[in-house]
Amino acid sequence: MDEKFWYLKNCSLFECLSDEHIRRLESRAKSRAFKRGALVYVPTDQGDCVLLLTSGRVKIFHNTQDGKQAVLALIDPGELFGELAIATFEEGQREEHAEAMEASTIVLIPAEDIKRLAAESPNLSLGITKLMGLSRRRFERRLKSLLFRSNRERLVHLLFDLSEKYGRYTKEGGIALGIHLSHQELANIIGSTRETVTLVLGELQAEGSITITRRDIVICQAGRLAEMIEVPLPKLKSPRELRKVFLPQPQGGGT
Repeated sequence: MDEKFWYLKNCSLFECLSDEHIRRLESRAKSRAFKRGALVYVPTDQGDCVLLLTSGRVKIFHNTQDGKQAVLALIDPGELFGELAIATFEEGQREEHAEAMEASTIVLIPAEDIKRLAAESPNLSLGITKLMGLSRRRFERRLKSLLFRSNRERLVHLLFDLSEKYGRYTKEGGIALGIHLSHQELANIIGSTRETVTLVLGELQAEGSITITRRDIVICQAGRLAEMIEVPLPKLKSPRELRKVFLPQPQGGGT
């Protein structure tokens, strides 16, 4: 099985498509490799394709007026990004930056081909609508956090967001985040500074709310922190769903 076909078939948006439709997309899609730190696209690029990450990790961000990064999303294997290319009838420019956080492989799918298939498949059209809705809610929640929460609340909110996507329960009943981000990367996501993030993490650890190891941050008192920022406890993915975040490689070679 060709790798591009395998990745497209295992993408949640395209699960409703037949093998024939997947092969039509595959014949038009291109696979590209990006080194760590390489820009996948910038705001001046044309938004004429949707991108599917097959390995690595990508961050979506804006540059603020004072030269800082404001991270909007982290993209993991199996996830689509650049989806605004299929949300409009006319091609336009990208509205943000996308950068490879580590060596990454990405499948580029022409937006016009997806639009044509959406016209043939009501399920795909519905899936695109849901994808746009999820993206909008994610950005709205991030914006509200930046506007109305303190640095401490924003950081705790981010830890909860990360635990819902990557977290796993420990034997002691805590939540290990399962993703390593530097203090600067955490600061970029919550719109703060590295020094402030370091200070707040230290305070949270001193009060026993979290523990920090070389490889992980573990939330020890999720209930207390949820009450503090007035949000529900994070809903962790099942082991099966968590494995999908780190999409396994296809077995065997292509034909």
